[in-house]
Amino acid sequence: MKTSILSAAIGVIALTAGGLIAQAKPVKYELPPETAALKPGPNQDVALNNCTACHSADYIQTQPHGPKFKKDFWQAEVTKMIKVYGAPIDDADAAKIIEYLTATY
Repeated sequence: MKTSILSAAIGVIALTAGGLIAQAKPVKYELPPETAALKPGPNQDVALNNCTACHSADYIQTQPHGPKFKKDFWQAEVTKMIKVYGAPIDDADAAKIIEYLTATY
């Protein structure tokens, strides 16, 4: 008897879930226009192609600035994007991005 009730309950849940899935419609989002652009500099195109695939240029512009935020800082940031966040950036592009960010920001 318990097996029959359990089977019936599973059947009702499966039918209900199936009905909900059948009613689901795709959602379309319209993103707001970009409000920032990467500053011109050496290897800007490499940074644009790699970095803005995951986040906006605003994200780069909000990073700390000043004399102590140079190559070591940007090396750490790019490494974090690759190793922690899984950014698909190859070593050659990573070096160019670091060069760009160091020279430009």
